[in-house]
Amino acid sequence: MNLSELTNKVQELAYQYERQYGGCTQCVVGAYKTALRTISDDVFKAATGLAGGIGLTGSACGALTGGAIVISTFIGRDFDNFADPSGERRKTFKLVAKLVDRFKEEYGSTICRDIQTKLMGRPFNLRDKEDYKEFLAAGGHEDKCPSVCANTVKWIAEILADEGLLKGD
Repeated sequence: MNLSELTNKVQELAYQYERQYGGCTQCVVGAYKTALRTISDDVFKAATGLAGGIGLTGSACGALTGGAIVISTFIGRDFDNFADPSGERRKTFKLVAKLVDRFKEEYGSTICRDIQTKLMGRPFNLRDKEDYKEFLAAGGHEDKCPSVCANTVKWIAEILADEGLLKGD
């Protein structure tokens, strides 16, 4: 599969996972897990609590935190190399910062509540049943958050490809 095909596939997967299941962080991680088969079940599971701006609090965007997880699986430091003499952490930070910059450029923020406001006109308390219903009615899982997930996986592919970490056939 070439890079363009991979990018299209992860975008489609992330969009559909968010529409069907919700949990933006896992939708981003899951798209790469499905497409590349390089992300473990443990990493996927560890992404659970980061959705909805970390525990549905509206803090850091879950798609963004999922993106940081995906990038880290390509270049992050290993436990067996905790001392990190080659500086893998710094390389990872640089790539994740590029993703953060893309979020700021596109959405004006990296905060879930702010992104909700930009896309749906106001923030929602996703832990409140009535406000969650309004989030759904505003297209939260229909097209708004799915589009954020799809953009995120696309930007990840671009960042990784630019660094030579993701190659197509």
